[in-house]
Amino acid sequence: MSSVLRTQKEPLTGTYTFSSRPRPVQTRPKYRDNPAVLNEGHTTYGNIMYDRRVVRGNTYAQQVIPITAPAEPAEVQRQQEAKKRAAMARKRAREQMRSRTPEAIEGRTHVDVQTELYLEELSDRIEATHVDCQTDAFLDKPPTPLFIPAKTGQRCGHADRGWRGGSLRSSRSIPIIEWLVDVSLFDFDVEVQPVLEVLVGKTVEQSLLEVMEEEEMACLRAQQRSFQELRNAELAEVQRLEEQERRRREEKGRRIAQQREVLEKERETAEKIAAWAFTQHYLADLLASVYTALGDHGYFYDPVEKDIETSFFPWLMDEVNNNLEKGFVARDLLDTLILEVTEKRLDGFQELDS
Repeated sequence: MSSVLRTQKEPLTGTYTFSSRPRPVQTRPKYRDNPAVLNEGHTTYGNIMYDRRVVRGNTYAQQVIPITAPAEPAEVQRQQEAKKRAAMARKRAREQMRSRTPEAIEGRTHVDVQTELYLEELSDRIEATHVDCQTDAFLDKPPTPLFIPAKTGQRCGHADRGWRGGSLRSSRSIPIIEWLVDVSLFDFDVEVQPVLEVLVGKTVEQSLLEVMEEEEMACLRAQQRSFQELRNAELAEVQRLEEQERRRREEKGRRIAQQREVLEKERETAEKIAAWAFTQHYLADLLASVYTALGDHGYFYDPVEKDIETSFFPWLMDEVNNNLEKGFVARDLLDTLILEVTEKRLDGFQELDS
């Protein structure tokens, strides 16, 4: 495919067009500086791949040139202003068509209120409260004191003063026997006193506890007896009330049954009276028609007529039938005799003729 190319010296004006018919490729020089001259005139041909208007590579990202010519900026601005005016007009029309709250009457004003399910206090100032706290300082644990068991028994000053290095000595000139007598090892009156106090105290305390327990048990038994008496009285009262209620219920049932019987009898009596009245009213006009119907059906008849119809007419019919049968028999016999006589005469006439 060939295309017409302009030389570099010619200005780029006009549009690209074909100016030659397809024809075989002519022999051209190697370089473009010396173009070949054809018979039809001075026309420059070149490879289309070297044309500046041909883009090589990916063309998807190239800007597409619209077919129609771009509008002028003034026209575009007028169209945008017309669209804005139409949008403003539609907005004003919607605001006019929307229902509004009527104006407040004199002495009152409109106030915005909350319509949610739970009301919330609205305030521009947020309430805040500052609270300070300080933890206690950790104190060092004091050292554990050394355990020293408590001393038992009674100390004696003479013994403390007289015991030195495993031997008994006396600072004064007191014999050892006298010191031992003065400081006896066991005094029964003194040593038995705390034991007796404990025993007597425990015994008295146990006795007081037993006495208090006996008094408490006596109070509980008395309270139980009073409660049992009250309970028995209440049970007796409940039984009496139940028996009274039972008697009332039975009496009520009997009264209801009697009243039902009375009402049933009254209803039956009313039905009988109504039936009797209806029967009287119905039979008042029915008696004559019944007699007429019975008479038409033959339940009321004349004895003579009945006797004639049941006795005389059947006998008469029997006699008439007997007489008619006798006449029929006599007629048959007569016909037979006439036939025989006629046949005999016919035979006699035939014999005479022969």
